[in-house]
Parts: sequence; C-alpha cells; structure tokens
Amino acid sequence: MSNILNLSQQDIIHKLKLSCQIPGVLEAVATQKIIAKAAQEVEIIVTPEEIQEEADRIRFEQKLVKAADTWAWLKKYHLSLDDFEASIQINILSRKLADSLFANKVEHFFYQHQLDYVAAATYEVILEDRDLALELFYALQEGEISFPEIARYYIQNPELRRAGGYQGIRHRRDFRPEIATTVFAANPPQVLKPITTQKGVYLIWVEEIIQPQLDEQMRFQIQQELFFDWLKRQIEQLEIVVQLGSD
Repeated sequence: MSNILNLSQQDIIHKLKLSCQIPGVLEAVATQKIIAKAAQEVEIIVTPEEIQEEADRIRFEQKLVKAADTWAWLKKYHLSLDDFEASIQINILSRKLADSLFANKVEHFFYQHQLDYVAAATYEVILEDRDLALELFYALQEGEISFPEIARYYIQNPELRRAGGYQGIRHRRDFRPEIATTVFAANPPQVLKPITTQKGVYLIWVEEIIQPQLDEQMRFQIQQELFFDWLKRQIEQLEIVVQLGSD
C-alpha cells in the first residue's frame, strides 16, 4: 500500500469552502491588491536591500540558521523563493503605505481620543448575590478580609483564581459600559462598590489607572488602527467577484 497522498488545488479549495474559510482568504487577497495599488499610486517602492534585510529578520525569527533550513521551511509552506520575496515585498509596502497615509495624523488622533487610551489594572470577582457582594465590600473596607482571599473563595476558574482575579491592563473600550465609568473615576488603589450588570455583580479592585503617553509604541498602535480602518473601508466599497470550481 502506497504512503503517498496526492492533493490537488481543487481538493484544497474544496476543504477551504467546507471549513468556511473562503471569505477570510478572499478578504486577504483583496487587501493585498488594495495595498499594492495604493502604494503604486503614491509611488512607494521597495528596494532589494529592504527585502534582504526583512528576509534576514524572518530567518532569524524562524531560527533558519543554514541554507538547508530555509529551503525546508519554504518547502513546508509551499513557497518558491519568488513567493517568499513577494510576501516580503507586500509586507514592506503595507508598512510604508501606512506610514505615508497616517504618520502625520497620529498626534491629532491621539489627542482627540486620549480618553480611549487610558488604561486600568484591575482585579475582579463576579458574584450572583448583591447582598453578598455588599457584605464582602464592607468587610474589605474594614480590613476584615483581603481581595485575594475573596478571589480564592469565590472564583471558579482555576487560572483566574490563582491570579487573584487579575484582569490585566485594559482600555476603556475593553470594559462593559456600565463598569468603565466607575473604574476610570476611581482613585487607586481602591475597591469599588459592587456594580450590578446582566452578567452578575462585579466586585472590582482598581490597582492602577495608567495615563497614555504618545511614545513610539503608541504611535505605531494608532497608525496601525487607522490603517486597518482604512483598509476595511476600502474592502467594503468593493464587490468581490470570484469563480471557485462548481460555483
């Protein structure tokens, strides 16, 4: 019995269709074409030196030390050398286009939406009983119990329980609307009076409010957000016509 399994393009496309991945693939293809066209219109070019630098970075990232490692990696992903360079080129074009379109708009956007980038480090316990939540809140106020103790007793999820209910650093948009207002009005470190929502009664300890700074990381984040929003609008304006086998 042969151990070789031959797969055709039709087999692969059929699997993508059955797994409902075609819309995502079509959007990715459309995005690539939009970027290439827009970059050409504003005369953005990619130099061989830039492609080589990016290729070196990818090889380092993928731990492709020897030439044989690189060829094996390309084979695994069914990429020719030309395919690899084409993928690098579109990535560089994407970065350059984002910079060309939005680099000079980042600062204005940041100061217009500064409140959206304020973040909070919080710990949360969600309870079903508001009376119990109030009882625990007042016990915290009196120093009769600590928040980690409450988390240990009332959080079911093992990982979240071990972390004491820590939710990480989140922006205003990451909180439920009825919670965000109270969280960002807190004077940390502070335990908030229980907040009742449809999901349950939240007991929240606000550890820190983090004011945003327009550093390089924030500039990059905002520029990417503006660029992705722009791409989304471009795609929404398109009617994508495609022929796939029996369609």
